[in-house]
Amino acid sequence: MSTTPTCRFCATPLVDTFVDLGMSPPCEDFLPQERLNGPEVFYPLHVRTCAACKLVQLEEYVAPEDIFTEYAYFSSFSDSWVEHARRYTHQMIDTLGLGSDSMVVELASNDGYLLKHFVEAGVPVLGIEPAQNVAEAARAVGVPTRAEFFGRELATTLRAEGVHPNLIAANNVLAQVPDLNDFVGGIAILLGDRGRVTIEFPHLWNLIEQSQFDTIYHEHFSYFSFVTTWRILEAHGLTVVDVEELPTHGGSLRVHAEPAASAAAPSGRAVELREREVNAGYDTMAPYLGFAPQVENVKRRLVEHLIAAKDAGKHVVGYGAPGKGNTLLNYCGIRTDLLEYTVDRNPYKHGRFLPGTHIPVYAPERIAETKPDEILILPWNLEHEIVSQLAYAREWGAKFIIPIPTVKVI
Repeated sequence: MSTTPTCRFCATPLVDTFVDLGMSPPCEDFLPQERLNGPEVFYPLHVRTCAACKLVQLEEYVAPEDIFTEYAYFSSFSDSWVEHARRYTHQMIDTLGLGSDSMVVELASNDGYLLKHFVEAGVPVLGIEPAQNVAEAARAVGVPTRAEFFGRELATTLRAEGVHPNLIAANNVLAQVPDLNDFVGGIAILLGDRGRVTIEFPHLWNLIEQSQFDTIYHEHFSYFSFVTTWRILEAHGLTVVDVEELPTHGGSLRVHAEPAASAAAPSGRAVELREREVNAGYDTMAPYLGFAPQVENVKRRLVEHLIAAKDAGKHVVGYGAPGKGNTLLNYCGIRTDLLEYTVDRNPYKHGRFLPGTHIPVYAPERIAETKPDEILILPWNLEHEIVSQLAYAREWGAKFIIPIPTVKVI
């Protein structure tokens, strides 16, 4: 007998479906050859909306320990993401006046791609990264890193050890936290009565308005509007002081917050974005209940295009092996009959196979060797970077397929 799940923030029973993407394996579980004939575990991708606080969320079908202890994603393999981190570093050094007597803590610090810029600027840092293999890569480039999950308990330990950060960076991690209150409560503990936290995450507004359903996968437990994020931070004694709208990941927010006792008043752009969301209905159920039909339309258009290409005798391959690509391919039922292979810059993925679809992953050079007719760009948020990298494919007339928000061929 199934029980009704409850909201991970406010505990309200979840009865409204946001979108149901069927069954899918964990998106970063790339398969080696020897596992192809073995069983694969598929979990539901059934996303719901809380009618009370409007938090969009997936149940914790997969334990974080099973996803993040050995992790296939290394931030440093995206040039644009490394540059994004560098700009953030200089912005925060200037804004907060950070120097050699300051401290920056990053939560989910990955392979040190961001903190290394603070190290180069002479600012002391500490990374918190649960994936052992990724934390080791960070230490190798000179970024002190603790391989642990963050929450109230670790925050209390760090405070006792004398870690008093001027800045906590939490970039693209909030969505990956199943115990939201423990995580945000930990940020409040670690900051104490001063300092700032910046929290970066894909903006739910863009997910809905641009049909970005492929950004839904098991390691993303929650999806945030600005009004809901404001509500969550406020519940833990943190005041929103500013917000930036960013182009990353198909459109993200960087929310700046400070302890309520020492916080400045919210900036004009924070107030404006909150009003914009409220006026667009994001504090009602309307936008959330209209999402599923949009997704079904994108699926039909993409599958129709790939079938037509196959019928015309064209060779179609993929570029990239991101988590979002695996959601897209599994939901749409795209396998090697429609997509012969994909490539990725991350050597960890070479020689492996995509979860669920078993599409093989090769090094990028494979494209020049096989000269496909069309290339499906799976990390569509990096469209311009990737099309530029693949400019040589125009020599034989290759075209690029962008799947989101609507299928286009360039």
